[in-house]
Amino acid sequence: METYSIRDLKFRYPKGTQNALDGISLDVGRGDFVVVCGPSGCGKSTLLRQLKTCLAPYGAKEGRILFEGEPLETIDARTQSVRIGFVQQDPDNQIVTDKVWHELAFGLESLGEDTPSIRRKVAEMASFFGITDWFYRETNDLSGGQKQLLNLAAVMVMHPSVLILDEPSAQLDPIAASDFLAMLGKINRELGTTVILTEHRLEEAFPLANRVVVMKQGKILCEGDPDEVGRALMAQQDAMFLAMPAAMRIWSATGCEGECPVTVRDGRRWIDEYAAAHGLQPLSPEPEEHCGSGTVIDIKDVYFKYEKKGEDVLRKLDLQIKKGSFTALLGGNGTGKTTTLRLICGLLKPYRGSVHASGNLAMLPQDPKSLFVKNTVEEELAEMFGRNLTSAEQTAISAMAKTCRIEDLLDRHPYDLSGGEQQRVALAKVLLSSPDILLLDEPTKGLDADFKRELSEILQELLNEGKTILMVSHDVEFCASHAGRCALFFDGSIAAESRPRAFFSGNNFYTTSSNRIAREHEPQAVTAEDVIEICTGQRPQPPKREETRAPEEKTAGSAELLSPDLALQEGPRKTSLKAKILSAVSLALVPVTLWLGTTGEAQHYYLTALAVLIECMVPFFAIFEGRKPRARELVTIAVMCAIGVAGRAAFFMLPSFKPVMAIVIITGIALGGETGFLTGAVIMLVSNIMFSQGPWTPWQMFTMGLIGFLAGHVFRRGLLPKKRLVIALFGAVCAIIVYGGIMNPAAALMWLKDLNWKILLSYYVTGFPVDCVHALATFVFLMLGAEPMLEKLERIKEKYGML
Repeated sequence: METYSIRDLKFRYPKGTQNALDGISLDVGRGDFVVVCGPSGCGKSTLLRQLKTCLAPYGAKEGRILFEGEPLETIDARTQSVRIGFVQQDPDNQIVTDKVWHELAFGLESLGEDTPSIRRKVAEMASFFGITDWFYRETNDLSGGQKQLLNLAAVMVMHPSVLILDEPSAQLDPIAASDFLAMLGKINRELGTTVILTEHRLEEAFPLANRVVVMKQGKILCEGDPDEVGRALMAQQDAMFLAMPAAMRIWSATGCEGECPVTVRDGRRWIDEYAAAHGLQPLSPEPEEHCGSGTVIDIKDVYFKYEKKGEDVLRKLDLQIKKGSFTALLGGNGTGKTTTLRLICGLLKPYRGSVHASGNLAMLPQDPKSLFVKNTVEEELAEMFGRNLTSAEQTAISAMAKTCRIEDLLDRHPYDLSGGEQQRVALAKVLLSSPDILLLDEPTKGLDADFKRELSEILQELLNEGKTILMVSHDVEFCASHAGRCALFFDGSIAAESRPRAFFSGNNFYTTSSNRIAREHEPQAVTAEDVIEICTGQRPQPPKREETRAPEEKTAGSAELLSPDLALQEGPRKTSLKAKILSAVSLALVPVTLWLGTTGEAQHYYLTALAVLIECMVPFFAIFEGRKPRARELVTIAVMCAIGVAGRAAFFMLPSFKPVMAIVIITGIALGGETGFLTGAVIMLVSNIMFSQGPWTPWQMFTMGLIGFLAGHVFRRGLLPKKRLVIALFGAVCAIIVYGGIMNPAAALMWLKDLNWKILLSYYVTGFPVDCVHALATFVFLMLGAEPMLEKLERIKEKYGML
């Protein structure tokens, strides 16, 4: 039986004009180790996420996916959680607990397994992965490699039949990445677990795979065993061949026949035979480094630590960077490389030593999303010049978009791009600032081999203009090919520094596959081009840049050519008549419950609060009747409740000046009146745990919930326009008329048995100043936050197909 059987799978993101997946058909056998590779944005991650329902993106989908012979969509969430393991790219995105052993037990506890079973499985998996030495440590104290290994162990403790990994080694140093991938091979061999892996580090991944799938523009370009795929890409002269293992590229350049080497071991055996049969040529001298004599970055005797009583991250660091040079910093995770860049930028200050930098600085951070603040790529680039762009600035943006190959992405949201595409957009944005010194933190992360070559050309142009480049990278192949000098970080300082050939030929682990293959014949050969030169006597020229598809070009996946039945998954549904009736009945019951529960001799405030909460939740559940809400919808609502509670706590020192009502109104407008009601009620109930519960709690729950309900129906039905000022004025009026109008007489009702118009009027008069403060706070918070928060919520609704 096949683990996965995929037939004619098509997928398009909301508002997409082209299919992210276009007719994918693929079988994955039980126990296979499948490597999925391809250029950035080709659909690798989209394909993998389709293989687990809870992670599948929202959009238009067609085709069939069978998991172990059953349609994937018919398999319940619990079974998928156990049988399908998924490890993401960023180690921090998957860790949810504070301790290592908590993380290992979390999945089993969530499934309701008994304690003895949990202890047995956790102990077994901790021993298998060799993490017993840090079993009780805090997850925040782990290195990147340890975190990713923990993520893998936490998935494997549930004994899945298939393990899916989306570029899991992208943020790991070479040694940690090699160890992690070796562990995947061990899992596949010894446990028989099917592995499906997307990866840019094909040197380590190819030897583990029995099948390779190459994707391009949403389609499968070729598939087969590593040898077959390498030969197919070579025959097609596809740019993806640049990403193939060094042994394969060297073998192809010599025009040899016979078996194609894939691993370093195969490459060493092959070059021994080639040298014996043909002899080897001398290696040409290493190109000279052209840089000025002046120093633009000068770091002397620097010490730095993040916490006053913590350990030093940097100690006795000395580093001088000359003008016009290209220096690469290598080293393990947590050795201080990124910290050094932040010190140079002035984002951090050393507690001892000096850091001097002369010239205009710009830094490309490790996480490109930290630079994104706009809704489209084009707006991101335009932000570098201000609002009113001149024709020269427009031309500069167009030229930079073409240079970074993002001209087809200008109308896309930056967060909807693949990791490699995000990296290219961030690079374009940074380069538009025309820096004298360019600091790059892992710039090749997520980039395909073709654009790495393009990046090298961009950096070379900057060097020709006299710019200075300092790069932190785990990509030893890129550093060996393009850096002028390389330095190894260890224990908070520079342990070694020299030109690439001298640097890499002297290392065993921080070196290239090419050097491992050829070092016994030519120790100075550190790149595939070096080895090809000693084999053939000629240095290969880089292939021509592969042209990107023109924006106006139509493909088989464009919107016009989609099948008519290719429909959005879980699209918005209209509220049923039954749900509307339940909502009306529930809202009518709330004031009756309040009256009965807070008047008379026997007053049951806590029972009343519980009853009001249940009645507030009835419309919410009624709306979701007939379908199972996805976790991402519930999480969004829970986050809005949490923001409201946190906001009330943050402004505790200012009586009545709180952002709670603003949050409730925004939730009602974005997610509907019933959800607004629920959010308002939950915020007041939970926050009163801090501010004290009492007879006022159910009244506050009802009143704040009612405001959320009104906001949803007034604005979503178009009775008022969704403009910032209108929303803010609506909030101010609600604070006085609705909140004050209910809570003032409720206060009189709670404390006095006999009511008359004089008592009610006195409560209104004394409460009016407080209501005005509440109205002012709501107005201010809505003016500041309504527009951006509604924009974010609308995007979340669109992206995840929420009601």
